[in-house]
Parts: sequence; C-alpha cells; structure tokens
Amino acid sequence: MSECFSLAFGIGTQNSAGEWLEVYYPQPLLNPEPALVKAVSEQVGYTGGNQAISLQPSQCGALGKAMAAAGYAESGALIAQLETSNRPLVVTILASDEAPSSTPEAYLKLHLLSHRLVKPHGVVLAGIFPLLPNVAWTNQGAIDINELPQRQLAARLKGETLNVHSVDKFPCMTDYVVPTGVRIADSARVRLGAYVGEGTTVMHEGFINFNAGTDGTSMVEGRISAGVFVGKGSDLGGGCSTMGTLSGGGNIVISVGEGCLIGANAGIGIPLGDRCTVEAGLYITAGIKIALLDDADNLVKVIKARELANQNDLLFRRNSQTGAIECKTNKSAIQLNEMLHAHN
Repeated sequence: MSECFSLAFGIGTQNSAGEWLEVYYPQPLLNPEPALVKAVSEQVGYTGGNQAISLQPSQCGALGKAMAAAGYAESGALIAQLETSNRPLVVTILASDEAPSSTPEAYLKLHLLSHRLVKPHGVVLAGIFPLLPNVAWTNQGAIDINELPQRQLAARLKGETLNVHSVDKFPCMTDYVVPTGVRIADSARVRLGAYVGEGTTVMHEGFINFNAGTDGTSMVEGRISAGVFVGKGSDLGGGCSTMGTLSGGGNIVISVGEGCLIGANAGIGIPLGDRCTVEAGLYITAGIKIALLDDADNLVKVIKARELANQNDLLFRRNSQTGAIECKTNKSAIQLNEMLHAHN
C-alpha cells in the first residue's frame, strides 16, 4: 500500500438529511507509517485512494488497540475515547494530494494548515467552496441554515437563547485548533485553514484568511488575504491590506518577505521581498507607475510596480509635494519589539 498523504479521525456534525456540515479532527497525522495505515485499513475497510469512511463508536476500541500496536500509542488512546461519542464519527484518509471531493476531506486539509503540518499553498484546495456548506455557527455548534428557525424556536421554548455568532462557510480557527506560542486578540478574525506561526500576535483588527498566514514572529494589525504568506519578523500595520488571488490579484501569488513593514492603511498587490517598507496609506498595485530613485534621490526611471516584485530592501513612499510614488533602497530595516513577543 502506498504511503498516505494524511490520516485523521474526526467528530462531525450532520444535518437532518445526514449531510456533513463540519468535522473536527483533534490529531491529524501527516505521512503516517505504512504499518499504521495497514492497521487502520483492516479495521475500517479502507481500500485505497482518498476516502472519508463513517466510523461507528463500537469500532473505536479495537481500532485504538490496533493503532497502539502499530506504534501510535497516543493516537490509539485518543481514538479509544471516541467510543463514548454520541456524534457522527469519520476516518479520512488521503492517499494523494488532489482536489478534495467531500466535506470531511476539505476540513482535513484546513486542519493540516492550522496544525502547521503544511504551509499555505502546500495542499490542493481547488473546488473547496462547494464542499463547505454555509453554516450557522452558534453556541450549540454548527447548524444547517434551513434548520436554524426550528432550532431557535426549540431553544426559546426551553427558556434559552440560541446565539448565532456567524453565518459562513468557514468556522473560527480557535474552535478547532489553538497553535502554540500565539496571541489572538479577537479569535473570530482568524479562519480555520489559517497558518499562524509561533510568535505571531494578531491584534483586534488583524485578520487571517484560510490558506494564508505567518511563518513566525509577526505583528498582524491588518488583513492577510487568502493565499498570502508573511515572512518572519514582519509587521502589518493597522488597517493595511494584502491583495489575495480571490480579491483581484489574478494569478499573482502575493507574499510578504521577512522583516517587512506595511504601514497603517497601506496595501500591496505585488509580492514583497525581505526588509521592505510601504509607507502608511500607500497602496501598491501591480500596474501602478513608480519613480525609481538612486541613493541621492535622483530619478533613474519610471517603471511599473510588478517589476519590483520579490526584490529586497525597498522603501515605497509617496512624494508629499508632487504626489508621485517613489521607490528607493530601504536602509532602515524594521525590527519587531522583542519584549512584545517574548512571552507568547
């Protein structure tokens, strides 16, 4: 049997028609040993390929013992606990990295990202949106939108209130995964599928979409759009924006290098190299004309911003007298406050 891309056991929610709304995978495994795959396959009837197989609680005891015998004692103990579940269970096995074909598969890939097992763009997420139902995320868990009115009425009849936190395809990441060494001021602003590197601080106005995030110690007070990955030591100022491929960036993959600063209310539509600074309030789009200056502030030539993509040590600013957008070598690299991140 070929090596699996990933293997995970999940506790899910289904609507009244038995369709999956969401799945929680407490301990997904990436590239498990063939012995474990064999042990699991024999217990659940896995025959290869990418599959999401419904699991009965009565199977969990024997499955846990088989996993422990294969050398995965911790995972085996976890699976044994699922024997007491009164919620639908699923085992999802991905033998290859292909576009997901079911809701459990889609949720597993989002978990892999938020567990830091893969980085943004590290898994195929094509076609994921139709597999993620629009769900009411409530204090009683995920609820099918069509079933929400009845659930609200049922709660009121009991003298309770059903709180709807959001109506969305993506849940809050911290309801599923809380990565180590991070600070997240408003957890609702980080979606499942975000990769939040150790040492990152996400302030109240910061936002991280799925398949996006930070590689390490960073300050996020702005928006990290889908597909955007931010390098270590970079600072995204309040209200700033990064243009994702889903928001007009076309096929250009936007990224931010290490040690960069994007000022408050600024934005980028090109990938930045390392140690770059974008002045507060300045939005750099790929086609915008930029005056390239030498060290003496003399004009070298006028180019489009896309020609500076991924180049290091650049300072982007707007001339306060002429309004022209200028770029020159950045001689003052930005360093994050070490004390601020020392106790994440």
